[in-house]
Amino acid sequence: MYDARPAGADDPFEQTPLGDAADEGASEGRVFTVSGSDWDVVGSSDPDSHIGEERIVVNMGPQHPSTHGVLRLILEMEGETVTETRLGIGYLHTGIEKNAEYRNWTQGVTFVTRMDYLAPFFNEAAYVLGVERLLGISDQIPERANVIRVMLMELNRVSSHLVCLATGGMELGALTVMTIGFRERELILDIFEAVTGLRMNHAYFRPGGVAQDLPSGATELIRRNVDLVRSRLHEYEDLCNENYIFKKRTVGVGYLDLTGCMALGITGPILRATGLPHDLRKSQPYCGYETYDFDVATWDTSDAYGRFRIRLEEMKQSLRIVDQCLERLAPGPVMVEDKKIAWPAQLALGGDGLGNSLDHIRHIMGESMEALIHHFKLVTEGFRVPPGQVYTAIESPRGELGCHLVSDGGTRPYRVHFRDPSFTNLQSAPAMTEGGQVADVIAAVASIDPVMGGVDR
Repeated sequence: MYDARPAGADDPFEQTPLGDAADEGASEGRVFTVSGSDWDVVGSSDPDSHIGEERIVVNMGPQHPSTHGVLRLILEMEGETVTETRLGIGYLHTGIEKNAEYRNWTQGVTFVTRMDYLAPFFNEAAYVLGVERLLGISDQIPERANVIRVMLMELNRVSSHLVCLATGGMELGALTVMTIGFRERELILDIFEAVTGLRMNHAYFRPGGVAQDLPSGATELIRRNVDLVRSRLHEYEDLCNENYIFKKRTVGVGYLDLTGCMALGITGPILRATGLPHDLRKSQPYCGYETYDFDVATWDTSDAYGRFRIRLEEMKQSLRIVDQCLERLAPGPVMVEDKKIAWPAQLALGGDGLGNSLDHIRHIMGESMEALIHHFKLVTEGFRVPPGQVYTAIESPRGELGCHLVSDGGTRPYRVHFRDPSFTNLQSAPAMTEGGQVADVIAAVASIDPVMGGVDR
């Protein structure tokens, strides 16, 4: 903060004058005493530029949930107006990408699923699709495995958007939106728990397919919960779409047009809120998305309100895709036939919800020494991937999620690097907030929907 007062004032702690005042003596010009703030260099080269101004630096965060986790916003303000925004990240750094280089190709799924922890299936999908391309088995993935992948990703898209709407509503004071958002999310997580055994961080997608088939009764649970979620989506529309207070807090707030999005590499709902229907499920389809019938949601206001409306529509479209997946779930394998890749070789849930197939254990432990050796080497060492590099991109709830994999021909990745949309989209925060009110910073950041697990991976 800058305290400008006439030189020579009765102050026992008077500082040495800065700038021209130092040459002219304390009797002329002004003395600037700098206290607090967070900038590396406080002020400009011209001290007179701050005369008559009252600028303060405010640290917003790191805290939850108004800054969406461990994100620190450094705001320079004049009164209630934000004049400059800086972002401080790195508080959640986990070293996931580097850790993946010290595990075999299948074990890497356990790491990457923990990056964007609200969209774990998308992290897994980007990674395993890359591994499969390096192996040259993309065309060998069983149809049932691809259908299960698409179904779980779309359910995950719904659960991720529900968290975005719930936390965003809470930050704007709409507590009912928060409570019903997490209410519906629990229904989706019940499905994940039934299918994978976990509600988050599943490590369910594996190179070559998925870890195990759907358990008994899973399709009935999915149909029941999907119908229930669909029947309740109108509550979000009734509460927010034409709500005067909600629109005052979001319409025109966090504005970023198409030119700004293209310059910053912004994707996802932020980009589609400018009216551009860019969706990798349509432009670069994967997992058979080109065979599904769905629409790309767009809006044309380039603001926080448009991003809210897009996420609402995307949830409806995702449930529409899930319905099509349920109709396509024909019996069949869920892992490639090549037993040198299909790890774990066989897995079946026991009465306790855990365990390998008893038939498989009986075979490798009592019937075939060769099968036991193969199982041991596959689990402890892993399969080898031909040398090369690949970049795979999918449409996550926040935008383009890309995975760059490099193989040197060994059983472990040489390099794993992700293009996480939260990291890229956070670049838009200064453009959305500078020149606006400090209260609008909350709504703008909420509309970006950053997940810091993906930013600080």
